[in-house]
Amino acid sequence: MCAIIAATTAIGVLLSSDKKKRAAVFAELYEFNERMLINLKFGKMRLSQVAADFKFIPDILAGRRVLGGADGQFLSDYVKNIGVSDSVSQIDYLNERKPAIKKMMEESGENYKKHSSLYIKIALMIGILIAVLLA
Repeated sequence: MCAIIAATTAIGVLLSSDKKKRAAVFAELYEFNERMLINLKFGKMRLSQVAADFKFIPDILAGRRVLGGADGQFLSDYVKNIGVSDSVSQIDYLNERKPAIKKMMEESGENYKKHSSLYIKIALMIGILIAVLLA
């Protein structure tokens, strides 16, 4: 009986993992954008050095699909213009993208908070229901 409850709860955790990953990717992207702005204004670190502290950013910069759908396209469009022009143009581009990234970060964070616990609770309740019906 406990195995059934644990299995359904694990399914709920797996269903919420996509929401968690999306929130983490956009939080990292926002922080990366901020670091790039500071780096372009005051430092001159290489792009790979700025990205080294992040989990998903190196993959995004390498062109790997971290997220699918419209989110993946957003990331691809963002990366296309990183490091291809002079510092002033880069600063303008990063400042232009900042509100959109912040909006995506906040939206994905709220979505994760709202849905992840819901998925886990529903899966737990289904597990308990199955266990009761089998008992």
